[in-house]
Amino acid sequence: MLFLIWCLVLLASLALFFKGKYSRFSSYGVKYLRPVPLLGNMSSILFRIEHFSEQIYRLYNEFPNERFIGRYEFLNAVVMVKDFELIKRITIKDFENFLDHRNILDEKTDPLFGRNLFSLKGQEWKDMRSTLSPAFTSSKMKLMVPFMVEVGDQMIETLKAKIDASKSQYLDVECKDLTTRYANDVIASCAFGLKINSLVEENNEFYRRGKEASNFTFRQVLVFFGSQNFPKLIQFFRIGMFKDVTTKFFEQIVMSTMNEREIQKIIRPDMIHLLMEAKKGKLLYEEQATNGSDAGFATVEESNVGKRNIKKVWSDIDLVAQAMLFFIAGFDAIAAIMCFALHEIALHPEIQDKLVEEIKENELKNGDKFDYNSVQNMTYLDMVVSEVLRLWPPGIVLERQCNNDYNIGKANDKCQKDYIIRKGEGVLIPVWGIHRNPEFYPDPMKFDPERFSEENKHLIKPFTYLPFGVGPRNCIGSRFALCEVKVMLYQLLQHIELSPSVKTTIPVKLSTDTFNLKMKNGHWVKMKLRE
Repeated sequence: MLFLIWCLVLLASLALFFKGKYSRFSSYGVKYLRPVPLLGNMSSILFRIEHFSEQIYRLYNEFPNERFIGRYEFLNAVVMVKDFELIKRITIKDFENFLDHRNILDEKTDPLFGRNLFSLKGQEWKDMRSTLSPAFTSSKMKLMVPFMVEVGDQMIETLKAKIDASKSQYLDVECKDLTTRYANDVIASCAFGLKINSLVEENNEFYRRGKEASNFTFRQVLVFFGSQNFPKLIQFFRIGMFKDVTTKFFEQIVMSTMNEREIQKIIRPDMIHLLMEAKKGKLLYEEQATNGSDAGFATVEESNVGKRNIKKVWSDIDLVAQAMLFFIAGFDAIAAIMCFALHEIALHPEIQDKLVEEIKENELKNGDKFDYNSVQNMTYLDMVVSEVLRLWPPGIVLERQCNNDYNIGKANDKCQKDYIIRKGEGVLIPVWGIHRNPEFYPDPMKFDPERFSEENKHLIKPFTYLPFGVGPRNCIGSRFALCEVKVMLYQLLQHIELSPSVKTTIPVKLSTDTFNLKMKNGHWVKMKLRE
């Protein structure tokens, strides 16, 4: 009897605890989905019932008339902002109140992740952004195009050999594998100064370590959300995002490369060189390179934060952390953009024909010359890439942490009081939902590059197109990503014709076994040599 009484007391205490925790939104009249005790609204993701993007899309559409809605990550209340004036306030006007990303990993637990640009906070983030932004101007990207073209030549040569060797004269290609290997070799060359051919040396260590670092497995998803919602627990058990052997591998590559170049006076215009220049305080922002129009519609502009000249001396671990961040972003996020681009081009032959025609026109106009300027002047290619980024944005949400108590007003006209975001609470901007809202993009599931034509792109409302974020904390590598995707598509479509394979997944269903954007059953496309 005593045991039963204690059990009832415990259950009653838990019920009161959860009721208090999960009343944060209801007391303000903010709409939200019913949470599961302890898990909040995370159960469908943790049990792999739906992909994170699907939950964001479902939540975004559940309450269409709200300025913002609520979401519970385990026990923590997170606000999802839908109103565009609020988005503008949070990301630009009142940016200082939302300067930081939420806690990812403590630098003592995982220094390579905790010290990178994504994770740094406050003034340290500002200083690092100012230090690195000169490395991502158009003038620096121009120097890296030859490295990308060299990797593309390797890819085309390998594909041609495989197609010629096939009896059917075509190849069913798993595009996520293809684009990941391509992106691996590009980032190895452009960031680390290494020449690797992952399509031939399929199991090379650089590729294996890259997959370990960037393929967000179920364990890494738990660490990611755990560090945001239970940071003390993650710190206590010293749980890192990556295996020690992976972090040591990248640390050794960066440091040995820097030391060798320092001793032998080697200069190669890649990210390692730019990091070495940054460490010496010699990397300065070039004002004439601030115009984003030369890189494409999706390019985001650098804010004044990134244009300051900083003389701060950074440690070696800081530089390794940035190099590893470049690798993770370049390895999977850019590969995802490319493989979804190949999927859509294969399914839309009329779009593919227009792209090929533009490529041929560029060849005639520039005498087969292919460089940064020529690829950026291809209007239809930019339209196609812009539409890929709308329908398949690599950043499903933008997230921020509130640094001071902040009044965002009422969620709807019926609310009786303003909602105050408390210091330390999280804010989400649902990019995936906004990009697929028929109010802004009619027939949103249709792949239609004409949305971004000269006649139509001015109709796109501010803050409804956010593939690389918005405000001072936008993606620093947007120019690099766009350039790499365009170079890859240009070279591939020069030589290869794409069409659906019998294995092609139609319609797309995202795999729930990873946090990354990956199709269930693979990204299969048929490839044959272009006549």
